[in-house]
Amino acid sequence: MKKTFVILVFAGLLFGAGACNNTAQKDAKETAKPKGKYYCTMHPEVTADKPGTCSKCGMDLVERDTTGK
Repeated sequence: MKKTFVILVFAGLLFGAGACNNTAQKDAKETAKPKGKYYCTMHPEVTADKPGTCSKCGMDLVERDTTGK
């Protein structure tokens, strides 16, 4: 009985610590500022400060929505 209780407490601590860690990472991603004002819809990592074309696929870069949901 005592062994089962110790195992359950340990498992609870592990799951609790994991949940706290994910929240911190999620908050950091949400507050990250986008790199450029324009981006490629097929390759979001390709950004620029002015209109242009994607260096990977040649598509036009579109303006990023900065209204903030």
